[in-house]
Amino acid sequence: MENRRIIRKWFWVWEFEKEEEWLNEMAQNGWVLDKVSFLTYHFVRCEPGEYTLRLEMHGAEPDYIDFMRETGAEYVGRMAAWIYFRKKAADGAFDLFSDIDSRISHLNRIGWMLSCICGANLVIGIVNSFSPARIGWINLLCSALLSYCLGRIHGKKEALERERLLHE
Repeated sequence: MENRRIIRKWFWVWEFEKEEEWLNEMAQNGWVLDKVSFLTYHFVRCEPGEYTLRLEMHGAEPDYIDFMRETGAEYVGRMAAWIYFRKKAADGAFDLFSDIDSRISHLNRIGWMLSCICGANLVIGIVNSFSPARIGWINLLCSALLSYCLGRIHGKKEALERERLLHE
């Protein structure tokens, strides 16, 4: 029986919850994330349901990773700005965000990163539009896609803010 599996899969930045859900379904089926790289997930066999996985856009500060280890979570790896953790399900609930405000703060971090990249692509696209090569359209297209991503993240944030108002 094979003990390792590699799956290449794409998730849009606003689909981080869907990605996390998929990783947890894999763990429920006996495959836990062991390593992550660009569009590539490495899994190893485990007992079905043995682990819970979480991911977060967060800097890889050693203090934060040490803090997570103290809670019983294992640092699996990082891909770009995303960090991945797993924890034995038997150790209890595993949530990175304790309340609505922490979830909104996470979305703000994602939005800030997307805004910076979007703005840079917009400026580069405009500047390159005047160059002889006329390749600015590539950056302008990237900027448009990133603007769409920002809209999706903003929609999630607005939904959480409405939910917070209901609970106040």
